[in-house]
Amino acid sequence: MAVVLRKISLTDKGLDPAEIAEEIKQKFPDEVIEVTNFRDQVSIIIKRGKAFDICRYLHDEPHLSFDHLQDLTAVDYQGKKENRFEVVYNLLSTRYRHRIRVKAQVPDNDPKIRSVVPIWAGANWHERECYDMFGIVFSGHPDLRRILLPEDWEGHPLRKDYPLKGPAPEKEWPGFVEVLNKAKELKEFEWEG
Repeated sequence: MAVVLRKISLTDKGLDPAEIAEEIKQKFPDEVIEVTNFRDQVSIIIKRGKAFDICRYLHDEPHLSFDHLQDLTAVDYQGKKENRFEVVYNLLSTRYRHRIRVKAQVPDNDPKIRSVVPIWAGANWHERECYDMFGIVFSGHPDLRRILLPEDWEGHPLRKDYPLKGPAPEKEWPGFVEVLNKAKELKEFEWEG
């Protein structure tokens, strides 16, 4: 049995994120597109195909131990990048206190990516919010439905092509009209003080 020795640089903030990124590049050489460093925040930009496997590796490897998904969101790069969306995972190891950001590219014509709920249960609501706001489908999610907007809402408001005044500015959303009508109906009971 071969023993692999790993040289790590543990600082007061855990492992150096650049070293973590380099390890991911070596472990998944065909999946890492780029590693960036902006204001001391290292990001690993990956293809979506193995995003689940990379996240699982970051979670399960004892020396990495990314046990906390701090946030999951998306970015719409419509017209600026070949792949329109990036799903962004901000990860923290509560044991070692190191952090890393992983960005998985998702194309506009097939906005799907595998759910990471089996890795981090807390991803459940994050993925629902990302689906609601960007329309990105998380395959295998246990309950993928809108979380912020009503079920009958049209479109996804954080997409760059979403109309600023809503999907149909000439008519109000039926739920809002219903609330306005109810307010008129109950106006006689308003307190005048």
